[in-house]
Amino acid sequence: MRIHSTAVVSPEASLAEGVEVGAYSVIGPGVTIGKNTILGSHVVIERDTDIGEDCRISSFCSLGGDPQDLKYEGEKTRVVIGNHNVFREYVTVNRATSADIGVTLIGDHNLIMAYCHVAHNCKLGNNIIISNASHLAGHIHVDDYAIISGMVGIHQFTRIGAHCIIGGASAVTQDIPPYVTAAGNHAKLYGLNLIGLERRGFSKETIAALKEAYRIIFRSPLRLEAALERVRTTVTDTPEVRNFIEFIQTSERGVCH
Repeated sequence: MRIHSTAVVSPEASLAEGVEVGAYSVIGPGVTIGKNTILGSHVVIERDTDIGEDCRISSFCSLGGDPQDLKYEGEKTRVVIGNHNVFREYVTVNRATSADIGVTLIGDHNLIMAYCHVAHNCKLGNNIIISNASHLAGHIHVDDYAIISGMVGIHQFTRIGAHCIIGGASAVTQDIPPYVTAAGNHAKLYGLNLIGLERRGFSKETIAALKEAYRIIFRSPLRLEAALERVRTTVTDTPEVRNFIEFIQTSERGVCH
């Protein structure tokens, strides 16, 4: 370990081999940091936060702060962050309340750019990109490979589907299905995220099936349940199409149209 002489590390924190802590950083009690994770200067990890291996946490990040929820009464909760994540300058991640999943979760290989906020009880998957100054309110779930552009605001309890992309300065108040492009205030759907799907190696057959499912659900005159049934009976059955249907069918806030 390399800990700068001006850093303050609680004796109740646990740091693995290869960890580096920059000048004037503060690490509170109940914090665990995995191997080879690097903290820049002026980083604050308040308490009860688990950080995995090979993460990069830039200057002035604040992780593990109390949830900004008036219902929070000091109960013991955690932030759990996986491996190979990058947090750029001034990112904030809050601990959970005891409601819902009872923890704030961030998976592996995520890039969270400067000035972003991840609120209490959020659950982020893997390989997600959140661009500068985007804010996630409480209880938001973001699935793998989603891309959230800069200055996006997302309403609490919203779900963001896998492999979707949300355009810059969007206001998201309803669920964004997987595989789509969304943008606007308030956000609307603009078809599939075709470039993203091609880059991720989805086959032409899978993309064609998703295109047909999208057309039936969002561009036909059928009511939602009838459209979903039409997709089940007429569109090539693939795991991606099944995921698309299930996401829409189980949405509690409703999906963007």
